[in-house]
Amino acid sequence: MRKSTFILPVIVVLVAVIMSSVFIVDEREKALVLQFGRVVAIKEDPGLAFKIPLIQQVVKYDDRILSRDVQPLEVTPLDDRRLVVDAFARYRIVDVNRFRQAVGAGGIAAAETRLDSILRSQTREVLGSVSSNDILSSDRAALMLRIRDGAIGEARGLGVDIIDVRLKSTDLPSQNLSATFDRMRAEREREATDERARGNEAAQRVRAQADRTVVELVSDAKREAEITRGEADAKRNAIFAQAFGRDPEFFEFYRSLTAYSRALKGTNSTMVMSPDSEFFNYLKSAEGAGKSALSSQPAQRTQREQPGTSE
Repeated sequence: MRKSTFILPVIVVLVAVIMSSVFIVDEREKALVLQFGRVVAIKEDPGLAFKIPLIQQVVKYDDRILSRDVQPLEVTPLDDRRLVVDAFARYRIVDVNRFRQAVGAGGIAAAETRLDSILRSQTREVLGSVSSNDILSSDRAALMLRIRDGAIGEARGLGVDIIDVRLKSTDLPSQNLSATFDRMRAEREREATDERARGNEAAQRVRAQADRTVVELVSDAKREAEITRGEADAKRNAIFAQAFGRDPEFFEFYRSLTAYSRALKGTNSTMVMSPDSEFFNYLKSAEGAGKSALSSQPAQRTQREQPGTSE
């Protein structure tokens, strides 16, 4: 009875010692065995491992790819157009011994604080060397690669490998939004004014060309019309001359009727002239013309006889 009472506590103590000396390394982790704060063993392969109870302790770190959101920071590109950049990084602990030496008991939290400082410094340096248009364009992928490459060297001092750096958003500071919007609107209005001016200039050229074409066409048409009119007048005069040569009396009659038509045209129905004017030769009746001829014959005969009488 006394032996069993003594043996049972010993067995319990032995089991407790054995249990405290065994630890399991998960495939997603890496482990350090510390003795009085100094690293004495590194366990990277998954499975069972052993340590000295009460003297040694085990510290485990995540072996997976971790993500870290960088606090938004304000950068000033080459064109002095301030931007607020929000970024994040993916990293992995590749050297747990160096990681422990760099961050001590602070662990991942202390490492991420130092990582933030490295990433913010590299982001300011890279984005400050280009213009805002480059940051907002498709070239930002190359800029993110430059930030990652610049941060890799410093991060290795922490035992960390930076896998990727991404810019989540790039915005203007709230106090600059209104001024930037006004400047963008002014630029668009200037471009619109330039486009309208170029359009008006092109319209003036087209209008001037059209006016010149119209003048040329009208001039050609008038020239051809004058030529046609001259040819027609020449033919008409030739016809009149031919008609006049065939029957001069009819031609004179036709010209008199034309003169009457033009003189008595419209409201012009009154004319004052001498009764014996030649203008009315063809308006006189045949009887009147005969009487005037008979009355004129005695006068002519008398005038002819007067010289014989004197003889």
